[in-house]
Amino acid sequence: MTAVIRKALASEVEILADIAYVAWDKDLRPLLSGPAANRDLERRRMSHEVHANLERVVVADVDTVPVGWCSRARGRAYIPYLFVTPLLQGHGIGTLLLRRMETLLELEGRDRVQLNTLADNVRAVAFYQHQGYRILAMRPEDQSAHNPETSIRLEKRLSPYRGAISDTE
Repeated sequence: MTAVIRKALASEVEILADIAYVAWDKDLRPLLSGPAANRDLERRRMSHEVHANLERVVVADVDTVPVGWCSRARGRAYIPYLFVTPLLQGHGIGTLLLRRMETLLELEGRDRVQLNTLADNVRAVAFYQHQGYRILAMRPEDQSAHNPETSIRLEKRLSPYRGAISDTE
């Protein structure tokens, strides 16, 4: 299977939100409780997040069909979202998306990148560790209220590009 990584298009906000929602529903919702597990709220939140961060989203296409996406935060080396359609998880698409995002951060001169995932999401924690991330800290997902979910912060050192980027020779 060959995936092509590209920038997200404004016309596919809802498609990308659907990918995130389906992956969330399968992989994360079973680990959540209370309002954090509300399907309607999550669907709206994903649509808003994709729309708000579109210029910082890369998409994986297989046969010209979007099957996953990854975004970075504005102004810092943090990856808040990485989603792959559940049927294609385990086929290297997440790795391609993550590597592309890391490369973009390296081109910006960043020397490390961080992300969070639920501590109970053992598959995701193992995936990120396999990609070279190390666990920095564990903390409650929502520190303002009683919430049984715990988040893990992971970090990876990058090899930042230290030169000029120019279109001219």
